[in-house]
Amino acid sequence: MPDPVACPPAARVVCLDAADRVLLLKWRDPYDGSRLWEPPGGGIEPGETPLEAARRELAEETGLDPAAVLDRPVPVDRDVRWRGRRYSGTELFFPARFGGERPAVSRSGLLPHERASLEGCAWVPWPDLGSPPGRVEPPHLLSVLAALLPDGPWGERFTP
Repeated sequence: MPDPVACPPAARVVCLDAADRVLLLKWRDPYDGSRLWEPPGGGIEPGETPLEAARRELAEETGLDPAAVLDRPVPVDRDVRWRGRRYSGTELFFPARFGGERPAVSRSGLLPHERASLEGCAWVPWPDLGSPPGRVEPPHLLSVLAALLPDGPWGERFTP
């Protein structure tokens, strides 16, 4: 694998519905066609706090209410390949809870290059995060969930 490039400053949101399903977005890498699942999020813009970025990215990528994002981030080490490069560094992950099951997600706020790469989304039951049907980034997302919300049902069965 090539030497890593530093991850640009970014924030992500681990979204949970009323049944503790986690929202994952399925992206297709325009460079090599590989696919990955990850929580909504993206780069922090100049002058923006990580919380503001997390809320903006959530609204843009999903149309979900950004006010649901809680200001309780955890740092997460990332090492991911995208667009022919390897990125390594730390991103902040924030929790968000939504009422109801599988809230509808909208793609209307996506930028054109994001529309071309986003293939879909799924509300994944949290126990399935340990054995996903494809590549999940970060691969230790279940431990991230346990760090973000230690009082959840995963805390009884999982120790990060």
